[in-house]
Amino acid sequence: MAILQSYYQDVYKCPVVSLSGYSGRHALPASILAYLDFGGATGTCKDGVAETMLAFATERGTLQPSMPVVEASAGSFGAALAVSCATTGHPCILIVPSTLSIARRQQLQSLGARIVVCSDRGGRQALEQVAAATAKKYNGYFTNYFSNDDNPEYHRRVTGPQILKTAGDSIDAVVIGVGSGGTVTGVAEYLKAWNSMLRIVAVEPSECAAISGGVIGHHGIAGIGPGFVPDNYNPYVVDSVLQVSTADAERAAREVLFFDGVPACTSAGAVLVAATQLMSAGKCQRPLCVFAGRRTYE
Repeated sequence: MAILQSYYQDVYKCPVVSLSGYSGRHALPASILAYLDFGGATGTCKDGVAETMLAFATERGTLQPSMPVVEASAGSFGAALAVSCATTGHPCILIVPSTLSIARRQQLQSLGARIVVCSDRGGRQALEQVAAATAKKYNGYFTNYFSNDDNPEYHRRVTGPQILKTAGDSIDAVVIGVGSGGTVTGVAEYLKAWNSMLRIVAVEPSECAAISGGVIGHHGIAGIGPGFVPDNYNPYVVDSVLQVSTADAERAAREVLFFDGVPACTSAGAVLVAATQLMSAGKCQRPLCVFAGRRTYE
């Protein structure tokens, strides 16, 4: 095996696994395929995205050496960004809501991030305003994850091509959970350029269905369902949107762990439920689910 220059080179190599155990459990006509995108330092798909977004900004010259990197995130992207900044030598400043637990704050700080706590009464928009002001104050770079096209561009260059290369001829649908909108947009735009008949299915929590125009409320599916339609979300490349409850997502995540040994998080469970619904209704023969994280790091 070749010696890699960076662990991130391995992060980009995501396997596609046939979930024969889970598919058999639900008596599906064929096995669901899973694109396992959680091999990085934080155990989520955000590791590769964060590293690449910093690289894009560096190439453009908008991110200079030692310049602070700012983001409004207390979740998986914030953690991945902190690790990426540590490897590149950029200070990382994360704007987090006052409701964030002390344990989570300490976890982000242990990864090297500086935490700025502010009120979240205005939702994410308020946090982003503080992030933009903080970046301006410290002459930093605001990654603006939910609106920055570098996010879906990563998936146009990496996730989409890998899915096409590995499983393109054996799938007729791709099922993706929507958080920032970058994954579904980037993957769909790339894949549909090669096969316009491929069905793209977006997944969101039934308790917080902003994309479907439904109720906006609390849910327990980490990583998706922010409560609004992200700027990075492109509805024109999505063929349908399915809603999945937190309870169903949690059940599916447990099942794929027990029957296939895949440590899936609740967002992965949600896309599994949606894919199962598609196959059970006869709307596709063999879908591929994009898994965005693993249980260990929820």
